[in-house]
Formats: sequence, structure tokens, C-alpha cells
Amino acid sequence: MDNELKREIILDNYMYPSNKEVPSDSSYIKVNTNNESCIDNLNIYVLIKDDVIVSIKFDGEACAISTSAASIMTKLLQNKTIFEVKKMFEEYNKMIENGTTEDNLEEALVFNDIYKQQNRKKCAVLPWNGIMNAISIYEKNNN
Repeated sequence: MDNELKREIILDNYMYPSNKEVPSDSSYIKVNTNNESCIDNLNIYVLIKDDVIVSIKFDGEACAISTSAASIMTKLLQNKTIFEVKKMFEEYNKMIENGTTEDNLEEALVFNDIYKQQNRKKCAVLPWNGIMNAISIYEKNNN
């Protein structure tokens, strides 16, 4: 994927984010994730049924990288099992840390150069940490 296309996807997901809303359904697990060194402060809402991510939504204020990462993540992880999400989380983290990936991350591959920008890594991982916290809460309550 060339840099111009990556930039376009990131900006599109920042300006017109998918699933950016507060759900009215109280069965969503809500977690807050923030970056103390900047404005990033997102609430992640996750609806999990029978170990499947049925829906993910988010709301809050964040930079272009965090907002677009959240938007892309909500589309990518919807209807995936917890096992699949954990595997994708590992792959995503590996890509953010050192640029390597198995290319299973679809649109999230736009962040494969973030490893070169130390100060942006936290922004790109922030929403993903939120989903993992929500999964931990779900597993704690269902095991």
C-alpha cells in the first residue's frame, strides 16, 4: 500500500469515523482508554455474545491516529471471536512495534510504518488496548 493511499484512509477514518457513537444498549461493556501525554481519551463500547464481538462503538476526543485506529478497529474486529481478536491484537502490536505483519490486518495495515514514529505508537494502540480490557472484563464475568 503506497503512502498516499495510507494517508487517505487514515484521514477518511478520522474525518468520517465508523461506529463513533454511544450505544443506548446497556449490555455493552464500556472501558475508557486515554493517553496522558496528549488529548486522546476514548470510551470503547463492546457487545460480546457467546465469545463473539457482536458490536464495537467508540466515543471521545483523540488525535487523527487514535481516531482512525479506533474506526478501523471497530470495522475489522466486528463478528470475530475473542480468540481471533486476541490473535489480531498480537499481530497488530507486532506491526506497531517493528513493522512486521502477516498481512491479516486488512485496512489496519495503514499503520505499518508507525513503528518509525515512537511518539505515535501509543496513539495507534490506544483503542486496541481498550478492546483487550473489555475482553478481560467479559472473561472475568463469564468464567
